[in-house]
Amino acid sequence: MYRTALRNVLAHKGRLLMTMLAVLLGTAFVAGTLVFSDSVGQSFKDSVSSSFDNISVQVTDNAAGPGGSSGSKPDVPLTQATLDRIAALPGAATARGDVSGFAGLSDAHGNLIGSKGDTQGANWYPGSGGQDTKYPMVQGSGPTDGRQIAIDQKTAAAHGFKVGDQVRLAVNGPVLNVTVSGVFSTTDPQVTSGGSLVLFDSATAQGLYLKSGQYNDIQVTARPGTSQEQLRQEILPLVPHVSTIKTETVAQLKADQASMIARTTSGMKTALLAFAGIALFVGIFLISNTFTMLIAQRTRELALMRAIGASRRQITNSVLLEALFVGVSASVVGLGAGIGLGVALQAAVGSMGSQISASVLVVSPTTVVATLLTGILVTVLAALLPGIRASRVAPVAAMRSGDQPATQRSLIVRNSIGLLLTAAGLALVLMGVNAGGSSGRLPVGAGAVGILLGVFVLIPLLSRPVIGLLGPLLGGLFGISGKLARQNAVRNPRRTAATASALTVGVTLISALTVIGASMTHAIDQEVTQNMTADLAISSVVNPSVSPTLLPDIAKAPGVAAYSPMDQQYLRVHGSAVQVTGMDPGTWAELAAPTMVSGSTSALAQGQLLIDQDHADSDHLAVGSSVPVTYPNGSEGTLTVGGVYRNSGLLGPLLMSESVLAPRTTGPDYGVVLVKGTDGDTPALQQALKDATGDNPLLQVQDKKALQQHFSSQISLLLDVMYALLGMAVIIAVLGVVNTLAMSVFERKREIGMLRAIGLDRRGIKRMVRLESVVIATFGAVLGVAIGGFLAWAAVRLLRDAVSGLTTVLPYGQLAGYVLGAALVGLLAALWPARRAARLNILEGVKGD
Repeated sequence: MYRTALRNVLAHKGRLLMTMLAVLLGTAFVAGTLVFSDSVGQSFKDSVSSSFDNISVQVTDNAAGPGGSSGSKPDVPLTQATLDRIAALPGAATARGDVSGFAGLSDAHGNLIGSKGDTQGANWYPGSGGQDTKYPMVQGSGPTDGRQIAIDQKTAAAHGFKVGDQVRLAVNGPVLNVTVSGVFSTTDPQVTSGGSLVLFDSATAQGLYLKSGQYNDIQVTARPGTSQEQLRQEILPLVPHVSTIKTETVAQLKADQASMIARTTSGMKTALLAFAGIALFVGIFLISNTFTMLIAQRTRELALMRAIGASRRQITNSVLLEALFVGVSASVVGLGAGIGLGVALQAAVGSMGSQISASVLVVSPTTVVATLLTGILVTVLAALLPGIRASRVAPVAAMRSGDQPATQRSLIVRNSIGLLLTAAGLALVLMGVNAGGSSGRLPVGAGAVGILLGVFVLIPLLSRPVIGLLGPLLGGLFGISGKLARQNAVRNPRRTAATASALTVGVTLISALTVIGASMTHAIDQEVTQNMTADLAISSVVNPSVSPTLLPDIAKAPGVAAYSPMDQQYLRVHGSAVQVTGMDPGTWAELAAPTMVSGSTSALAQGQLLIDQDHADSDHLAVGSSVPVTYPNGSEGTLTVGGVYRNSGLLGPLLMSESVLAPRTTGPDYGVVLVKGTDGDTPALQQALKDATGDNPLLQVQDKKALQQHFSSQISLLLDVMYALLGMAVIIAVLGVVNTLAMSVFERKREIGMLRAIGLDRRGIKRMVRLESVVIATFGAVLGVAIGGFLAWAAVRLLRDAVSGLTTVLPYGQLAGYVLGAALVGLLAALWPARRAARLNILEGVKGD
């Protein structure tokens, strides 16, 4: 049986090509994911590890985070006095203090270099020799005052910065015009991961990010003979004993970083493997269909084997051995292709600015074993059912050529199972939707799986009536070729089902994502701008807030009629933290217009609280209710509800006068500044605001349309990534269509020969095969759009609690485009099979075998 199985694989290698390609693509996806994630993780570990060279212990103040504002500065900081005491320890060879935070560096055109958070600032800390060993200078010298900075070598080369150049930079306030004093090299992960780094002198960095004499962390190097733990124990008594300050050895820091990197890459790996699993799931249909057709074409051979004594188990094992040979060979090639894919992904990420080392290639034994086992198991399991069917055909019945018709009993059992699965899935989905929120996710997820499986089982039953509806259209437009295409598509419903199901999976997921994305975009657009009567919104690109020092400049800009910052703080209401927005009571009515349910907007000027409808309902509040609150600075008070408004993404859940809120906070947090122009939104007003704020690279001035595009672009980017990852599944589905048609042409040689003999020309044969492919592909796409739309509706209902105003939006144009696209894919997939059918010799076709 081993020799028979191998002989069959070699004899039918052309017909198994698409199957092998599907397994190859799926396993390459798996291997590429594992190689890429492992290599990225190792590259990051190497980068982080190198940043800890030449230090033994680090003291970190987590409360003094990068970019901390006046409201977040630590009460018990790491000071110069602490640094001096640590440096004087007998076990300490050297000690340095570091300061860090965000720095918005402009290029020559005034644009922010990098995306959000890609540029960091740090301090130049020269030692006794006047040099900073952490940041060795390759040109010029380190900064000595607030008018100078140094720039990392990579950024300087990329943007043409040279020593002596004047550059513009902002942290969280007015733009700073500084001179480049030097260019340095570094192994800092900020730079090696693709970002930029600028250095200030220590005093300037402390003034920008902390307070004079304070540090984010202190790095200490041990003297020879002193272990890291011994030095740590010496340092502990000298640092403030607060929970925000941690003293760790470099070994601990590296272990923590490795753990964090492992968690990060694990999430990425899981997401990519999920899409690889979808591609392999689609491949199962192709593999199963291929072996089913091969077995149907070899019925005489199988009958002869049964007649000379082969048992049913031997027949099944023979089929599974063929699948094993296919799985092993395709998986081995897929492993090699996956390693190449991993290298290509590293290069692609590196080309986008990240400094992931292309020389770090990790191909672990786990990757090899997982890839080979996945490909082999998927192939063998997909061939199991066809193998069992082959063994159940009686020798005499099997002597007939062609497919054996399904028994009435098997059809009843199949359809009954499909109906039960579909009904159970629908019930679970509706139950989950009714439950709503997080409690409804599991039922909806399980129901979606049930619906998909049920529909896959029912597709043979659905194919006849659905495709039958196209009969008059195909016959009227394409004559005899159209009629034959329809008959061929429904002749073997199981084969049609297996081919269409592969496309259905991909279109279902793509359609669901499209509907969810359109619904989210619509809801966010409405939430962000529906209550905004201001012409423009000014916000920070990176920092969470706009600096208060910029408000006078905004107020004096030509063309500004009214403005108000939106101070976004948190109150404790009934024991929970709830966001509150403070606005200028004198101007806010010109800038925002909440849809009031009860009460009046004038209550804001009277020091009363406005509250959205959701919180009013959940806390049983109404106009006139008294609400005990705890303010951000810890003081307590009672506010009176002056009005209730419909939920607003712009205004948030609570709204109050800034004159009441500001004295009770630790500092302002202006997330957005709304501006009304005397002549409305004009290019002149936008330019005036940019000029007034010093053309600050950290600030963005946006109108309503720009705000909508900003949020919708984020959703579009996420959808584009997911579409790209689903592309592999779609490619495998297309291979399934090509494979089915090619094998069907071989199987129907006699029929095609007879059609040619009685007068159907080559053009008619081509049209028949192409239309058959288009019909099957369109059928699968229509099912996919229907299922995807329904599942997206359920998902949107679950998300309504998290996204206010979320409703299901069906982008009919895109969904129709998917159906037309599937039809086009079907047409293209049929080009080679149709050409092959048309070239079939008439006499050879009539002869058959």
